[in-house]
Amino acid sequence: MNKEIKKYSLESIIKNLNIDSLNEIQLAALEAVKLKKDLFLISPTGTGKTLAFLLALISRLEYGAKYVQAVILVPTRELALQIESVVRQMKTSFSVTCCYGGHSVQVEKNSLSQFPDIVIATPGRLADHISRGHVNVSRVQTLVLDEFDKSLEMGFDEEMEYIIGNLKAVNKKILTSATEGEAIPVFVGINNPIKLKYQSESIGNNLLRLQQVQCLDKEKLACLLKLLCNIADEPCLVFCNHRDAVERLSAYLEKKNIIHDYFHGGLEQVDREKTLAKFRNGSTRILIATDLAARGLDIPEIKFIIHFQLAMTEDAFVHRNGRTARMKAEGTAILLLNKTETIPPYINPKPEVLDLKEMPLPSAPEWETLFVGKGKKDKVNKIDLVGFLSKKGQLEQNEIGLIEVKDYFSYVAVRRDKIKSLIKMVESEKIKGAKAKIQIAR
Repeated sequence: MNKEIKKYSLESIIKNLNIDSLNEIQLAALEAVKLKKDLFLISPTGTGKTLAFLLALISRLEYGAKYVQAVILVPTRELALQIESVVRQMKTSFSVTCCYGGHSVQVEKNSLSQFPDIVIATPGRLADHISRGHVNVSRVQTLVLDEFDKSLEMGFDEEMEYIIGNLKAVNKKILTSATEGEAIPVFVGINNPIKLKYQSESIGNNLLRLQQVQCLDKEKLACLLKLLCNIADEPCLVFCNHRDAVERLSAYLEKKNIIHDYFHGGLEQVDREKTLAKFRNGSTRILIATDLAARGLDIPEIKFIIHFQLAMTEDAFVHRNGRTARMKAEGTAILLLNKTETIPPYINPKPEVLDLKEMPLPSAPEWETLFVGKGKKDKVNKIDLVGFLSKKGQLEQNEIGLIEVKDYFSYVAVRRDKIKSLIKMVESEKIKGAKAKIQIAR
């Protein structure tokens, strides 16, 4: 591929992504990938790391190849879908397939048989496809291990080793992480890589404000509620260490009639996608989660992080806080502590003590999410949905919020005070000549 095509492609990618220019880590990755050594990108969430490795990867691809050229391994389904979305927004002519647990194996098998240029996958699912002979990876030249330390933490060692063992033609490996703490396993086969380290995310980030709330032993749940009342209508992430704690908090807030959602690895994929869609579009402002939500999720900037339970490691604490104070924005992380809990030594200086005031309960979000049982595979797009809801549902433009169109269904944010009357008006109507299930996404 000649230089003119490369230049044009880069300019069009920047335009398609609606950004003014590439940042420092993205430019450095493009230069470093030309060298013979492997790359290790170390940069916190929100600094453009995904685009950095995608630009480096795409610069190595050949147009018109009839084989899989690159593999991107990720620890979670959400991260796989997020990266796939960025690739598609770039609008290159390179094809991409996404493979992950909870998705149709047959659909993925059919896509893999078309020899996509890029395969994005979770380790378990790709290992399964390779073992079944659904995909030929013998000519893959570029391997990306995104958030590789999280994949190791989640126990994907064997699957990753199996996959890497089958990638015989790889001549460039790119690893990414928000921190540098995890040792690179021998099976990865990377020695003395070029390290690109940017905006080192430390506990003392001057854009991150650390606070603590002292709770009485038996009043931690009540303390959380009072804190949420003080935060009022700002979006926040509440972190717990285990699924049962997440669900216990959710049950408590449910009894208090506080609109919220929860997120952990035990949820079905469709429920995880729905929860994130509702958080993105403002239908819920409170999300209770395990550390699965600490990175790799496509969610907007969060102003408040609440540590209901202290993170088990310093790295986990850093990753949680990486959801706020990003890209020159300010944010606050708050530790809820009872009398038996002490602040870990790596948190220094000690967070300021926050005195909570008596405040009214948080108000209901102005948006609610509508589920529409039609999507991309039904040839339905955002314009179709806006037209349908405006004409058949008599909604004004400012009464329709964020729209997300999936393969077989869609989520639409609608003003909370309009959604029930809307459903009555459209429940028997057709979208593009076909009836669709339309209901509130619970």
